[in-house]
Amino acid sequence: MTHSAIARCLLALVCGTQGVATLAIDLNRSHASNPHWPGHARFNLVWQVISYALLSLVEMALILVAGAYREQRFYLAAILAGIPMLSCQFAFVGRRMYGGAVYNPDGIQPIRISFFGSELTIDLNLTSEVVALLMLLAIVALFRH
Repeated sequence: MTHSAIARCLLALVCGTQGVATLAIDLNRSHASNPHWPGHARFNLVWQVISYALLSLVEMALILVAGAYREQRFYLAAILAGIPMLSCQFAFVGRRMYGGAVYNPDGIQPIRISFFGSELTIDLNLTSEVVALLMLLAIVALFRH
């Protein structure tokens, strides 16, 4: 199997995971059906989740369907997959401007680790987005190899 074929398979896996994970993480009692959230916030969340899930299907089709422009379709799928990941980073950096938080008290809590006498808080959502972005960059590098 060639490097580009492995990269295509890995990118399809990342794209599919991104779509399924978004559905699983956000369409539950801690988010989409959380009674403490305003209805409009829940509507916007479900809209976003469905958009990401449909986007992941488009990305996988770009990667896996045979045809012309295979290399260009790979890069387009990688860019499309990276947009939600980068959006998360921008939302994280700007969260103080809009009163945002990286986790929901009703949802997945951050991990707290004692490190040389101080406590380190690691948010799993942000960590998974950073790891996924690094994986995406590695997959693109593998494709180019």
